[in-house]
Amino acid sequence: MLRESLQWRLFWEVDDGLKTWEPPEALGLHYPSGSTGCDTDGAPVIFVPFGGLDIVGILHSVSKQDTVRMTLKVLEYYLGMAEKTGAHKIVVVFDMDGFSLKDYAWRPAAEVVISLIKMYEANYPEILKACYIINAPTVFAVAFAVVKRFLNDYTLGKISIYKSDPRKWMKVLTENIPLDILPKYYGGELADPDGNPKCPSKIRQGGKIPKSYYTNTFTKDGGDENFQTVVIKKGKKFTIDFIVAEDGCVLRWEFRTEDHDIKFGITYCDSEGNTSPAIRFQRVSSNQVNEAGILSCQAPATYTVVFDNSYSLLRNKTLHYNIILSEPLNQLGNITPENGTTNGNNGENHLSND
Repeated sequence: MLRESLQWRLFWEVDDGLKTWEPPEALGLHYPSGSTGCDTDGAPVIFVPFGGLDIVGILHSVSKQDTVRMTLKVLEYYLGMAEKTGAHKIVVVFDMDGFSLKDYAWRPAAEVVISLIKMYEANYPEILKACYIINAPTVFAVAFAVVKRFLNDYTLGKISIYKSDPRKWMKVLTENIPLDILPKYYGGELADPDGNPKCPSKIRQGGKIPKSYYTNTFTKDGGDENFQTVVIKKGKKFTIDFIVAEDGCVLRWEFRTEDHDIKFGITYCDSEGNTSPAIRFQRVSSNQVNEAGILSCQAPATYTVVFDNSYSLLRNKTLHYNIILSEPLNQLGNITPENGTTNGNNGENHLSND
């Protein structure tokens, strides 16, 4: 584990090149984060107005690698502060006001966020003193249901989530963060010289990135036009999550396996955390003919496509797949918002999503 982390730090030049690296202007101006000081134990308090993160604009303006570098640079800077004070831990306040689930239904955005979470868990264990997620809208539960799968028990134990009720989260923040470093917007005493209670001079608020910065292009479906291949080990499952932010989005799939069948199904998890089948699980002879289907989705929800090889004790399965979540459509053949359809060697399955 330590060896892998050292190799990772070398790859990203964390201890040398990253310190002098200057981010592209789009990131430098619009990456939401900042700190106003340390708590009573010396832990830096970092504020992240996450609702101001224009992830779509960022990925159209800079590379994924630069997005990762910027996150690492910010994190390493505050860890340096924590080392100097002897706290060796950080406090983070994520403000989800303005959060849009739709942005993270775009697959490139979701992939970047998940990769950053995995990177954090693998290389920054137990640095979190506390994490307060405030102003969380109802749809945030859908996104967090995906995120928490990649968080260890230590990290999950440090996270507290509060809905858009200032009476509750202000009480917690004022009890745990010194009032002289807590912005007035969050219930403290600090404000910018011009009286701004959000302290934008210390905390970058993010915001929409002007299209004049755009340099990258993506296909409508996030570039996932061709079949991808994965080997599903014997006794294992392969799952893919899709965050659906708008009613009427259409999930389309086509896949085939080499030599042997596979069990296939789709589940969805609503904003209350309730999981239900969208396409019932069954073994399909996708080694004989391509399995294809479409499903009109409800929102907000997370749809999980599952390829299940847990029943096979002897054989790995090679899967070739192409799965796309499309924008809402008014009509798509005979599909209605209440019904899912899958067509393949085993006929058709219809399932109400009520």
